[in-house]
Amino acid sequence: MASPRTSNSARKVETRGIEPVPESECHGHPLQLFWVWFAANISILGLPLGATLVAFQHLAIWQAALVAVVGAAGSFAIVGVISIAGRRGHAPSLTLSRAIFGVRGNIGPTIVSLLSRLGWETVNTTTAAYVLLSLATIVFGTPAEAKNAPVLTLVFIAVFVVLTLIVSGLGHATLLVIQKWSTYVFGVLNLLVAGFLATAIDWHAVFNAAPAPLSAVIIGIGTIAAGTGVGWANAGADMSRYQAPTVKGPALVASAAFGAGIPLILLVTLGALLSVGNDHLASATDPIAAIREMLPTWMAIPYLITAFGGLLLSNYLSVYSAGLTTLTLGLKVKRVQAVVVDVVVIFAGSIYFMLIAGSFYGPFIGFISLLAVPITAWVGIFVVDLIHRQEYSPTDLLDVSPRSAYWYKGGIEWRAFGAWALAIVLGFCFLSTGAIHGVFANSWFGRNGLGWIVTFVVAAGVYAVLGGARGAVKRWKTA
Repeated sequence: MASPRTSNSARKVETRGIEPVPESECHGHPLQLFWVWFAANISILGLPLGATLVAFQHLAIWQAALVAVVGAAGSFAIVGVISIAGRRGHAPSLTLSRAIFGVRGNIGPTIVSLLSRLGWETVNTTTAAYVLLSLATIVFGTPAEAKNAPVLTLVFIAVFVVLTLIVSGLGHATLLVIQKWSTYVFGVLNLLVAGFLATAIDWHAVFNAAPAPLSAVIIGIGTIAAGTGVGWANAGADMSRYQAPTVKGPALVASAAFGAGIPLILLVTLGALLSVGNDHLASATDPIAAIREMLPTWMAIPYLITAFGGLLLSNYLSVYSAGLTTLTLGLKVKRVQAVVVDVVVIFAGSIYFMLIAGSFYGPFIGFISLLAVPITAWVGIFVVDLIHRQEYSPTDLLDVSPRSAYWYKGGIEWRAFGAWALAIVLGFCFLSTGAIHGVFANSWFGRNGLGWIVTFVVAAGVYAVLGGARGAVKRWKTA
């Protein structure tokens, strides 16, 4: 008979949904999460993100590198903090969130989290289909534009989606193995491609670029944070729920900050270097083709394979997390079936962006700006609660009836939900993107893209002042 230590890792398909993991099966260690976050962030999407720092914010290269460190590694440190809750409660992030917002009050943050995951998966899938279109153009001479090859585009979207579904459906243990070993393979390929891309850098322009004002640096930090760690914050506990109870919090924070920070800092900085004197990458409808044009023809195929692999690794983790979030909404299906539901949505979204919409990265930047507000509000409240809460009631996390200790008043913990709603309203007041132009968009915070900071401070501050965290913990202890 297999021992408890090996039984879970040997399991081919994870059958567990959102129910807390028994401590007898919690033997994970932070190095596993280091590889998970590293692999999820060697995606080629880091290059166009870095390109925006130079093309739109006009940062000098040393400023872009600083922004990458603070924005990417710093925001993923927050993911590591959320991971501490996963180690304590051994359940997914949004399931643990029921203890904070109440069974019904948690529906709002859960929907936002699901939209975030689905949005990022659509971005990954769309970009991956562009990769395969570019590869087919080189090998078979087919059209590179998606709208000129609609059938081929549909096939390539389906290929990426199926590959994502296979691994994400298998579950946690499979993800740990694949993310670790794929990091070696695609990490080396990324370094090889980066070496060739470096030959396209205008080094004279790099060293002669004037530094941008502090306000541009602050905006850059906000852009990179929103496009990296903030988008993953609500998935922190999803992977850490199998961590051993003896694992220390600082180790979890470091595993996320360094695991994601190392590849992101390199990719974002390289993207910034490539855009000095050339904003084509930042403004390209198809960034994959824009990067491919910088490479010699014989190097294009390894580059495209690298890009595809990195996107797939990111999507594995995102779809796995989205499946757990879907279950938290109360959908009465198995985890594998929830993954299928999410995949159908991203398939439809990818078709829209590739065959109907006129642009890709414009909606992408608008998307991350909008969702950064409610997500950071949730993070602020979650972190304040985490300071006071050392454990969660496994039974009450799964009980969605009035009998649950997390029912509070009408199923809502009004201090948490009220702080979250207030912070969102204020955050949007500082936002200016697309059709939204908040009343404070022209203020210093608004001009510098710091609406998400206001959101975080207001959410955390109001919840702390109301004493929601201490009161909620005490209530379930005595229930």
